[in-house]
Amino acid sequence: MLSHEINAYIENLVPKRDNLFLEMEQYALENHVPIMELVSIESLLQVLRLYQPKRILEIGTAIGYSSLRMAKELGAEVVTIERNEERYKQAQRFLAQSDQQENITLIFGDALEVVEKANAKAPYDVIFIDAAKGQYKRFFDAYTPMLSERGIVVSDNVLFKGYVTGEIQAETRRKRSLIKKINDYNEWLMGHSDFQTAILPIGDGIAISTQKR
Repeated sequence: MLSHEINAYIENLVPKRDNLFLEMEQYALENHVPIMELVSIESLLQVLRLYQPKRILEIGTAIGYSSLRMAKELGAEVVTIERNEERYKQAQRFLAQSDQQENITLIFGDALEVVEKANAKAPYDVIFIDAAKGQYKRFFDAYTPMLSERGIVVSDNVLFKGYVTGEIQAETRRKRSLIKKINDYNEWLMGHSDFQTAILPIGDGIAISTQKR
């Protein structure tokens, strides 16, 4: 992962975002909402600018920050799923302040229970997994059948603040269990028979998986 100094240097170079995005970043900071780190979202957007997806599925809306950034920057249709009611309602409020209401569909519910609702909008050119880390493999298996022929999967937080290396000791049994699940997912993903994956040490780690031809 990038050092704190390098990360801060890049952040200072990023052009100022729209006021709504700045408001969302401040809200997330004050309310401890896990949105994508600035360097991570900027890197993701650059990858997607090259790819030019038309329809994106996001698993894990939070307050809608990445959904709005992707929709506005790419002109893509975004379907996004959130199970936390408070965050879902906050995402609705932020979406109402934007000019992207027609491009974003919010689905409330557990991503493993609303598969059919998401499938109604398939196929997807990008599936972005950014929800419960311990469920990534189940999300991947449930939703990759909805990919378009050239669709890709992006998994966020796969380096989990460096804990996956084993050099940082987890404080609780729950965290140790989560680290094992993330490591298992990374190993499974890198060895997948139908996908090729690269893990980028940006932000909290981003895995980009493309379908094998």
